[in-house]
Amino acid sequence: MSSKTAVVILNWNGKNFLEKFLPTLIQNTSNANIIVADNQSTDNSVSYLKNNFSEIQIIINEENGGFAKGYNDALSKVEGQYEYYVLINSDIEVTSNWLEPLVNLLDKNPEIAGVQPKVRSFHKKEFFEHAGASGGFMDTNYYPFCRGRIFDDVEKDLGQYDNQKEVFWTTGACMIVRSKIYHEIGGLDEDFFAHMEEIDFCWRAKKRGYSFFVEPKSIVYHVGGGTLNYENPRKTYLNFRNSLFTIHKNHEGFLLRKIFWRMILDGVAGLKFLTSLKFKHFNAILKAHFAYYKQIRSLNGKRKAIKKERKSFNSTGLYKASILWAYFFKGIKSFQGLNKRFFD
Repeated sequence: MSSKTAVVILNWNGKNFLEKFLPTLIQNTSNANIIVADNQSTDNSVSYLKNNFSEIQIIINEENGGFAKGYNDALSKVEGQYEYYVLINSDIEVTSNWLEPLVNLLDKNPEIAGVQPKVRSFHKKEFFEHAGASGGFMDTNYYPFCRGRIFDDVEKDLGQYDNQKEVFWTTGACMIVRSKIYHEIGGLDEDFFAHMEEIDFCWRAKKRGYSFFVEPKSIVYHVGGGTLNYENPRKTYLNFRNSLFTIHKNHEGFLLRKIFWRMILDGVAGLKFLTSLKFKHFNAILKAHFAYYKQIRSLNGKRKAIKKERKSFNSTGLYKASILWAYFFKGIKSFQGLNKRFFD
């Protein structure tokens, strides 16, 4: 595997995470090359790496363009050198034998574009972690959820999702992708900056017939919110804006109706923030919508390009019902409780 797999950490002012988790990653990753791509850190991350890990390749990006551009810039410098890329956050703790099951699944199935491990919480190790859990799905209104996490309800891992399964999206916190496919579809969308770019990436790949899987034989632990805390209004802004970006680019049906309905649902979310006195989050949703309006022309161009390259849409992982209805009105808080007949 050493000649075909690159494990790439995108770092921005994450020296504390590198100190904590990089030694474990090196110890448990003997059959791949480890690369740290630095997004213009100001916390001495690069000097720390040079002084302590001479065996690690360091790529210094010319600017901090966020998660999406950061990976695109770094991976463009190693294009053609590796068969597989592992995109992994600096706040991930890996376990022994974490990489082999992911690589093996790709080796045996050339139609699979990417695979994620099972992601547990670093701070509550018996629970799944918000970002990815045991595989990502989308509902009819394009709200993402996971096996093991619906909205903010995170399940305890009791082995209920230990089967290998095809999903709609794999988490950007830790996922392995075929390098050829990554570059074929243009990598991550740099206009996203951060958040939901992996869902957009997977959706675009699925429009070319590719598939994505979760392999729970591989387990990692994620701190979560390492760069941007979950309660930060900036995260709310990016999630709401990028969700509209993703829908505009990838929705297959009548776009205006879907966007209009999503705006109504976003308005309900905004009112909830308002009544909870979370005014900064309410403003973040407003700003997200205005930012979306400004990008409509650009998004139309991307939508046309995606349609032109579309082959056979693999819709596996779409939940043909409302996760909002299931969660808030029917009280379903776990993936197991969802009606399986609504899944593609």
